[in-house]
Amino acid sequence: MRWRAWIGLGALCLAGMSGPASAEWITSWAAAPLPPTPAMGPIPATPAFENRTLRQIVRLSAGGQAVRLRLTNAYGEKGLAIGASRIALLDEAGSEIAGTSRMLSFGGQKAAIVPQGAPLLSDPVPLAVPALARMAITLYLPEATGPCTCHATGLDRLEISEPGDFSAEPFAPAQVGSVRAFLASVEVDAPQGTATIAVLGDSISDGVGSTPEKNRRWPDLLAERLAARGGAAWGVANQGISGNRVLNGGMGESALARFDRDVLSLPGVKAVIIFEGVNDLGIGHARLEGTPPAFFTQFGGRGVTGEQIIEGYRQLIARAHGRGIRVYGATIAPYKGATYWSEAGEAERVKVNDWIRTSGAFDAVLDFDRALADPADPQRMAPGLHMGDFLHGSDEGYRRLAQSIDLSLFGH
Repeated sequence: MRWRAWIGLGALCLAGMSGPASAEWITSWAAAPLPPTPAMGPIPATPAFENRTLRQIVRLSAGGQAVRLRLTNAYGEKGLAIGASRIALLDEAGSEIAGTSRMLSFGGQKAAIVPQGAPLLSDPVPLAVPALARMAITLYLPEATGPCTCHATGLDRLEISEPGDFSAEPFAPAQVGSVRAFLASVEVDAPQGTATIAVLGDSISDGVGSTPEKNRRWPDLLAERLAARGGAAWGVANQGISGNRVLNGGMGESALARFDRDVLSLPGVKAVIIFEGVNDLGIGHARLEGTPPAFFTQFGGRGVTGEQIIEGYRQLIARAHGRGIRVYGATIAPYKGATYWSEAGEAERVKVNDWIRTSGAFDAVLDFDRALADPADPQRMAPGLHMGDFLHGSDEGYRRLAQSIDLSLFGH
């Protein structure tokens, strides 16, 4: 097959295909990769593919004049074969806009291998991309992939073909899903002065509880506010992982472990919003009567203290400041009524939020706690602002979070 001949040649010429030296690459869309998992109750096992074409829909934040993809094989069992890949912009009805289809290349070749454990950048393609553009990304996977490096909470459309290469145009899918498969980010060559805000978060940033395929996560809504403001644009790279924690792994690597890959390595990042900690507290202090669910025992972190979470924040702040990145800390949202709430966990939440507000360690504070709290019981989210589980936002709850952010933090 042709892609096999590329391995040696592509390694030599890829650096020379990275685009003009004057390019101002920023991250316009991102999804943090996760290791494969077995089936857990109603949650299916991580999928695998062979001789299939995948078509995935994403919505970008900032626009630009050229585009490149960052694919990922971070948790692959072997090198990932890409037989062909294509991008196209979509109109409001979801149809491809004429003249925007671009076949991608890697080191000048159609096919590529994404090395085991690594990302791979495509060659840039000229394409005028407006802010908030919707894009279809098509990948043909000729060989068995093994369980994919996926982002589980995709909340947008994944189309899976019958066997074969259908990358040249839209196809009638044999299956439909919602995971993000092998996609790490979409990067754009943006006007000078444009930059990216990275969001380091958990399921509340990942958008659990929002309407699928409508881009109503709070980082999506922040991107809309920034685009509507005009002036110098900001991309928003949402690196939320459902179930993620600051200190301990389990649902993805911990925030401390993944910070370099998921934030510091992104092109164009000038600010990061840190909104994590509720899972540290919930799992760490859940009342476990009887036989506890495996989720609360298999990953560790029992008895975590507010002081430990604060020390985790201090590490993230220091690492970001070392790269000249501003760090905005979001207070931990109310969660009384959620399955894993406890008085002990609430006491630690109060300590952490008091420190976020008063320490001066962050460059600014986003008070998400107060944005979502029920005035009648501030330990709970207000009615209508959560999905019914007292933990994850509703569309309106996420709108409140986005509206609570002072856009002057992201200057022109």
